Amino acid sequence: MLEACHERVQRTLALLQRLREHLLATGCDASAQSAARDVLRYFDIAAPLHHEDEERHVFPALQASQEPGIQAAVARLQADHVAMAGRWALARAALLALAEGRITEFSVAQEAALAAFAAGYAEHIGLEENLVYPAARAAMSAVALEAMAQDMKKRRGAPT
Repeated sequence: MLEACHERVQRTLALLQRLREHLLATGCDASAQSAARDVLRYFDIAAPLHHEDEERHVFPALQASQEPGIQAAVARLQADHVAMAGRWALARAALLALAEGRITEFSVAQEAALAAFAAGYAEHIGLEENLVYPAARAAMSAVALEAMAQDMKKRRGAPT
């Protein structure tokens, strides 16, 4: 489920990029406002749940690791979550203004905020998928993995 969420993050970031390009090429229209609402919805709802999943299940399973590289990766990812929330606040304000029709284009500062927000995910996802998730799979028992899956489903209102 965690890796599937990363795929959705990447699809939504691609939508954000297409939105930015659409505004430059075509201008603001109903399609642009709809795309802004879609990006807002994903990063307001699903992304925070994903980060919470990691904080609740993945990171604790690895914090006792004797491997310094794993401990450093977990610390970096936790710091990333804080930084990502700050970058999202800036990106969110721009997207919300567009979605609500208060602006019809992004300012230079808003473009920079959107770019910084999107860029922050690339390294973060790579570190999780290439190092942290495989280490967590190895560190967690089948029972712990199933409990994590059930908790994730429950918090999303999915059948368990």
